[in-house]
Amino acid sequence: MKCVVSVLGKDRRGIVADVATVLKNCGANLDDISQTVMGEGEIFSMTMLVTLDTEVADFNTVQERLAAVGEDLGVQVIIQREDVFQFMYKI
Repeated sequence: MKCVVSVLGKDRRGIVADVATVLKNCGANLDDISQTVMGEGEIFSMTMLVTLDTEVADFNTVQERLAAVGEDLGVQVIIQREDVFQFMYKI
């Protein structure tokens, strides 16, 4: 299952590593990543396209684990199914 993961918050060390580790431990593959730091290093933004192996962890489990790591890091982490994401942005 293809999913879009979005991360937004105050920049700090370890965000990419911690989010990627959660995804790896859930059996996800990182297909693409884009990140930027805006405003003199203050605001971190990252978008990832991942493929979930639902035999390892289902969507809700991955969502809960990403929310937990986001809370630990002090950032917002949102995961959406790619089809839902695409549908939301169709005109």
